Amino acid sequence: MNILVIDAHPDDAELGLGGTIVKMVKAGYNVYILDLTNGEPTPYGTPEKRMEESQKAAKVLGVKKRITLPLSNRYLFDTKSARIMVAEVIREHKIDVIFTHQGEDAHPDHIATRSITDSARFYAKLTKTDMKGEPRYPSKIFYYLASHKRKVFKPDLIIDITEEFEKKMEAVRCYESQFLVNPARTRIFEYVEITNRFYGSRIGAEYGEAIFLEEAFGVKDISFLFK
Repeated sequence: MNILVIDAHPDDAELGLGGTIVKMVKAGYNVYILDLTNGEPTPYGTPEKRMEESQKAAKVLGVKKRITLPLSNRYLFDTKSARIMVAEVIREHKIDVIFTHQGEDAHPDHIATRSITDSARFYAKLTKTDMKGEPRYPSKIFYYLASHKRKVFKPDLIIDITEEFEKKMEAVRCYESQFLVNPARTRIFEYVEITNRFYGSRIGAEYGEAIFLEEAFGVKDISFLFK
């Protein structure tokens, strides 16, 4: 099973899906992270620093590979070229399942990432094309919560990340330039804990991550409903 987690910027995947990523790695799946941009410029970061931080976080999470595309932070748009870049990653790494931004957001880059990913999933299966790799259509796509919008979202699934929460936070702390030296963002750790505690409480767990669906989710093993 090859799983691709797509985000707009380095740290989005950790914030929204870090615990689930750790859980998937522990289960033996091949997990890849695709950053559509390098996240720069930011007040205290540099491209080199962000790359160092993102690779360090990827190592903490245990993912197989982290890829960064040369798209523009703050000016990310759903274009043909962006779709093709993502589709080629899907094809090259034979991706089975995708996770990406939920899309209802105040950040335009997050909205664009959702749109690019949905289209790239379709593009990846095309046959008469110059795109690299063999045709591939990931069977499932899930959406995680990393939103700047000030509202409480109602997810379709909540993943229990109680055992994985500390590893998630270790990965988030790798982004020193964003969360440790930037005085405007030092409360991010408190925010993440409160959010994950809230969603965990919805399923009787200590911590949880919210997942959203747009397609029917099939279940063959009925015991899944009662675990």
